[in-house]
Order: sequence, then structure tokens, then C-alpha cells
Amino acid sequence: MKKSIWITGLGILAGAVGGYLYYQYIGCLSGTCPITSRPMPSTLYGAVMGGLAFNLFVPNKKKKNNRDEGVM
Repeated sequence: MKKSIWITGLGILAGAVGGYLYYQYIGCLSGTCPITSRPMPSTLYGAVMGGLAFNLFVPNKKKKNNRDEGVM
């Protein structure tokens, strides 16, 4: 449980930094892009995407059932 929180938290932090850096260096020059034209939405979007991406690496401790293995 604790390891999964750390992994997801690290993903949120990395995503937030990545989202802000994307805004800072690439961004949207015209101001019409809803996410990348301002720093807050870009950072929040990066944090959500980073948390979801890093959450893929959290081990699943679900108990296996005989039905799941194809044994009847």
C-alpha cells in the first residue's frame, strides 16, 4: 500500500514538472489552446497524466481465482 502511494505521488510530481516545462518551453503562442496557454492547467494536466502513467507500475495484489486460470 505504501509503495503504491509513493509511486503514484512520484508520477504526479514528475508530471506536474513536465507539464509546467511544456508550458514554459513549448506552450501555445496564440493563446487559443485551452491547456497549454496558461501554466496552471498545463501543470495540472501533466500531474494527472503523470499519476496515471506511474500508477501502471504499481503491482496488483489481487488474489487469483481458479476461474481466472481457466481451470474448472
